[in-house]
Amino acid sequence: MNVTRAMGAAMRRIHVGNALSAFGLGFTVPYLYVYVAQVRGLGAMTAGLVLAVFAVAALVVLPFAGRAIVRRGPLPVLLAALVTAALGALSLGLAGSAAAVLLSAAALGAGQAVMQPALATMIVDCSTAETRSRAFAMQFFLQNLGLGVGGLIGGHLVDATSVSSFTLLFAIEAAMFLLLVVVMATVRMPSAPRIGGAPGAGAGKGSWKQLLRNRAMVQLSVLGFVLFFACYGQFESGLSAYGVEAAGVSTSALGTALAANTAMIVVAQFAVLKFVERRRRSRVIAAVGLIWAVAWVAAGYAGLGHGSQEMATAAFVFTYALFGLGEAMLSPTVAPLVADLAPEGMAGQYNSAFALVKQLALALGPAVGGPMGAALHGPYVVTFLLFSLGISWLAVRLGRELTAVQDQPWLGKSRVVAQGVVAGSGQPRAHA
Repeated sequence: MNVTRAMGAAMRRIHVGNALSAFGLGFTVPYLYVYVAQVRGLGAMTAGLVLAVFAVAALVVLPFAGRAIVRRGPLPVLLAALVTAALGALSLGLAGSAAAVLLSAAALGAGQAVMQPALATMIVDCSTAETRSRAFAMQFFLQNLGLGVGGLIGGHLVDATSVSSFTLLFAIEAAMFLLLVVVMATVRMPSAPRIGGAPGAGAGKGSWKQLLRNRAMVQLSVLGFVLFFACYGQFESGLSAYGVEAAGVSTSALGTALAANTAMIVVAQFAVLKFVERRRRSRVIAAVGLIWAVAWVAAGYAGLGHGSQEMATAAFVFTYALFGLGEAMLSPTVAPLVADLAPEGMAGQYNSAFALVKQLALALGPAVGGPMGAALHGPYVVTFLLFSLGISWLAVRLGRELTAVQDQPWLGKSRVVAQGVVAGSGQPRAHA
């Protein structure tokens, strides 16, 4: 009972941490381009480099973050990442030259990237196989809520003609990270039980070579790359360019579509959770691929059909809403599966490896999708429709590599209960 209480108390602080970090990021991320290119007068090229630096910094630090989490634990790594991100945010708000802006963006991007696997590993350590899906669903819900609220408030505070308003924004972001340091420093991490049946369980610290020998993890990483490349990597690049150029969607309607995506996640998250908790993880992911295929069909109608502008806009907003539904289904499915595939003590490295795959997809997705969405409208829709169908195929293949408990985690609970019954008595054994 004491362990359960400790896990619950730690989890509450972790969820507060997720909300605070997302709230801080929401303050600045939507306005980075305007800040660098226009407010600081450094031009579009420097602004583009800042966005690239975020991705490069993440790719550089993530391979080392996993080993650090395994050796030192997720909490010290998270605290170091938060301080680094706070310094990066504060210096970005004060930077006036291109070199200072790029160095600050590198610090902020590196800190932000390491937060993700560190927080995910803390969730793993403070949850059981039965509670993990709900914990990751709550994390995703709070992240989207924090980003939305932060962006909304930040939009009212910012003034494109005032450098000081942006300095205030970045100072608030830095303050959020430092507040999170105080909150997370009080977390007492319990030792949580881990799901059984993972390949290589108990193999010690291992290495990247050991991870690459885990066929299920390799297949999940390939699947994760396609998921992030075909969905998240298109939101603010290819799909938005396609909507404006092919569908004639206004910028206000594009904002409505993004709001519909967030609203779908916030409204549907826990209703969807009840639906997916008792279903095979591989089949849930396969279903997401089919839902996203329908979303791309709707996008095709919006840009390539011959309906009215109102119908095209409605179809485009519907596309973003369907993507949100798929995201809500993935949040309690993919991240817990990464954790359950990890051998004991290796959750940090597996989370970092998956975060690295995500960053690669998010870096390549806009680079490929942006030009296609702007100029090659038909091929763009067909390409990502096929990617979505590929998600379903890869998910079915992944299901063949998973153990029954990994694909259906609720089976682990029933097996534990069955093993805990004293033969012939019908009464469960007491566990200390």
